[in-house]
Amino acid sequence: MLYLIRMDVHLPHDMPVAQADEITAREKEYSQELQRQGKWQQLHRIVGEYANYSIFDVDSHDEMHSILSGLPLFPYMTKQVNALARHPSSIR
Repeated sequence: MLYLIRMDVHLPHDMPVAQADEITAREKEYSQELQRQGKWQQLHRIVGEYANYSIFDVDSHDEMHSILSGLPLFPYMTKQVNALARHPSSIR
């Protein structure tokens, strides 16, 4: 199952820098492991924003929910989740 997800991060302005650095380091480690597994297929920064568009390929809606809720930055994100289906005009 493919998903296109926009993630916008909103860290609190009063969060200590050390805490923010620790969370973002864990986020990087988690996301890179999912990329190595082929679950997180694409990750694209949105220019000028603390946000990204990502493509995931997972086995179920429940797996997608589990991956998202496991993100260390999850409590500080807004997300727009879009399930994708094959387009009839696609040659791939």
